Amino acid sequence: MTINSKEIRSFFFSQYFSDGIRITTGILLPALVFLEFNKFDLGIALSLGALCITVIDNPGPATHKRNAMGVGNILMFVVAIITGFARLNVYTLGLEITLLSFLFSMFYIYGSRAANIGTASLLIMIFMIDRDLPPSDILAYSATILAGGIWYMLFSLVFFGIRPYRAAQQALGENIADIVKFLRIKADFYLPETDIDENYRVLVSQQIQVSQHQDAVRELLFKSRVLVRESTNASRILVLTFVDLVDMFEQIMATHYDYAEIRKKFKSTGVLEEIAGLVHQMANELENIGFAILSNTTYKYLYDFNPDLEKLKLKIDAVGKSESETSNLVLKKILINVRDLNLEIEHIFNYYNSRSSKTLIESSKNIDHSKFVSHQDYTPHVFTDNLTWTSSAFKHALRVSLVCLIGFIVARNFSLGHHSYWVLLTIVVILKPGYSLSKQRNYQRLIGTVVGGIAGVLILVFIPNGDVQFALMVILMVGTYSFSRLNYVVSVLFMTPFVLIMFKFLGVGHLDIVKERIVDTVIGSVIAFIASYWIFPSWEFEQVKESLAEVIYANANYVVKIAESITGKKVTTTDYKLARKDVYVKSANLSAMFERMTSEPKSKQKNVKDIHKFVVLNHILSSYIATVASEITVKNLHTAQADNLKLVKKSIATLNEASKKLFGQKVEFIGEKAPETTEVTLTTADNLLKEQLGFINKISNDIARVTDNIVIS
Repeated sequence: MTINSKEIRSFFFSQYFSDGIRITTGILLPALVFLEFNKFDLGIALSLGALCITVIDNPGPATHKRNAMGVGNILMFVVAIITGFARLNVYTLGLEITLLSFLFSMFYIYGSRAANIGTASLLIMIFMIDRDLPPSDILAYSATILAGGIWYMLFSLVFFGIRPYRAAQQALGENIADIVKFLRIKADFYLPETDIDENYRVLVSQQIQVSQHQDAVRELLFKSRVLVRESTNASRILVLTFVDLVDMFEQIMATHYDYAEIRKKFKSTGVLEEIAGLVHQMANELENIGFAILSNTTYKYLYDFNPDLEKLKLKIDAVGKSESETSNLVLKKILINVRDLNLEIEHIFNYYNSRSSKTLIESSKNIDHSKFVSHQDYTPHVFTDNLTWTSSAFKHALRVSLVCLIGFIVARNFSLGHHSYWVLLTIVVILKPGYSLSKQRNYQRLIGTVVGGIAGVLILVFIPNGDVQFALMVILMVGTYSFSRLNYVVSVLFMTPFVLIMFKFLGVGHLDIVKERIVDTVIGSVIAFIASYWIFPSWEFEQVKESLAEVIYANANYVVKIAESITGKKVTTTDYKLARKDVYVKSANLSAMFERMTSEPKSKQKNVKDIHKFVVLNHILSSYIATVASEITVKNLHTAQADNLKLVKKSIATLNEASKKLFGQKVEFIGEKAPETTEVTLTTADNLLKEQLGFINKISNDIARVTDNIVIS
């Protein structure tokens, strides 16, 4: 994969690099400040508290950060005290490790932020295991850790408070970059040399990226009172940009055609290459706008695509005249899609180049944004309801608790030095609810530790100057925390030499510590790998039917919006967009699950071919539904026809039956008649609509057949 200069510059403007700078500063400052007052041990304890609380400092609304880090600090304080006393006896320490590992691993049921609170609590437990403190000092040391956590929480909140819109800008810019990649993959379908099946695989993988990033931006924007309720130009522009981005992504998703058939008909005309080239050009312009948003600058000169669009229209018209036996209607539809894409790009460009603030503020669409974000249930019954063998979270928590106990016993008996907690640390970081995620994290941890260990030794041996080593340590720290969410193997590669240099400054022999860290990491990795396969494993095929049913239900609900419009019922923009969001989120979840399944052992990859076929058919179905739903429910371009309603009803019934076989929900639709219409001559567009509805029905039947294969096998 090639990395261009713009991607490098984008990284330095991104929230990832901002995270690296903020976290590194927040951790280092206490130690450096108290070093000046000859109280380095106190500074180290404060930095330890800051280090653990940074795990919770993930992107999101400031109130969520504050609440999560507040709860995390309290739990860290309590865990530090418990561990300080429990470590006085090896049996009580083993019992504590087992119980707390189970408890905090169960936090996964409350979402990713709660899971991070659990991880921070486990980290402080692990770091306290080898902290040799007399009972009289435990409370004071725990209070110091709490003070370090509170320091970082305040530092982080002030950091975001100074520039409240910056995080949203960065998230939007990064989301645009994801959509640009998706658009380019779509454009490649028109190139005759592109392998259609392989391009679908890449497309589905990129769709996961777009969906995950949009969820993060949605939470950041719509759960933030500052951004949604303020009437300032800056806040409204951010919300409007994201709303248009989601609409743009829908348009790109909706531009699905039978690419093999299109190539067969129009390959010799050269028009397909022109379409692909024009879409790639538009992707470049969108990328430039995204970079301007990310870097907080203004992109002033948008390329005018209207002459190119007019040339493409003339070329398509010429194809229609020269190819008398072949209709160019599909090319005209593609031209409309490309024009719509150009309009969306112009809209986003104008948000950042308009002189009229009032117009921008008043142009906000009447949509209840609060409905577009999920709300986590934190009630105790969620915890107790998951204390069952059918819960993957319960099995994960049991696995972590047992493996941590095993790791503790192994570390006590076989560890090389005085940092046996590295074995437990490796286990906690590697073990994830699913096998594939644990396997991936395992490889990344091992590779990063070994390569980083070699790099650390080279730095310590060949660069003896203490000032240069400190500067390198700071750079490596920034790299560690910048890549922790972006690329874990790179993060670990930076982390290992930074830890080795840090231990050198603390007076620990660097060569012995390298060997100890690598061996302890290998021990922890081996234990975690074996456990993820043999101890209460969680395989994707056990949950895939539920995910399939959710996708089918979401698509059926999307089709219902078409049916309601045909029968004359008013479908609001909010209802339509909620149905659309549900389809895209559920589809991305299914695609991510399929990707994880393909990395599991072959013996655990059940129905993988049929599920892959389902994923592709689902993408095609949702694309066609998006096209039709937009025209009927939003643009209202077609007259109501009884035949159309009949086709829609058949599709709903077929999808409901498929969902029922997977023990999923059924969509309720009261079968009203289409409104009476006088005899009218159907336009070409009306005939195309009927053809598209027929294709939706055909794909629905194909999905039903694939579902049958999955159910009976």
